[in-house]
Amino acid sequence: MSTKVGLWIDHRKAVIVAVTDQGEATRLIISKIEKQLGRSGGARSTTPYESQQVPADDTRERKFRGHLNIYYDAVIASIGDAESILLFGPGEAKDELKKRLQRSKLGGRIVGVETRDKMSARQVAARVRQYFQGKDGR
Repeated sequence: MSTKVGLWIDHRKAVIVAVTDQGEATRLIISKIEKQLGRSGGARSTTPYESQQVPADDTRERKFRGHLNIYYDAVIASIGDAESILLFGPGEAKDELKKRLQRSKLGGRIVGVETRDKMSARQVAARVRQYFQGKDGR
């Protein structure tokens, strides 16, 4: 049984559509990554000891990257049995996931990478069906 997977991803969520001979299944993975924090108003504070109250940029970045790694590992675990993988999404997440898939020896299964804006789960499923039907000639 061949499994083809289409995956719309950004840093907040991943919509995974798996197409098999028996039909299709849609899964949603939420990242639980908080938006990166910044100073409110974009200006430096004039209060004393402000630097001790706000985490250092490198600490926030490490925490953000740690959450991303957990998120990407969950996504890879859920698509690991796919023979063909189509990646798409609006930003950097699809390219970051592609690099991780290549490092984990799954890069050869990637059949396409596309830039797409926000999509509902139904739109993702329709795009995946359209892509793989065109490839199969059905």
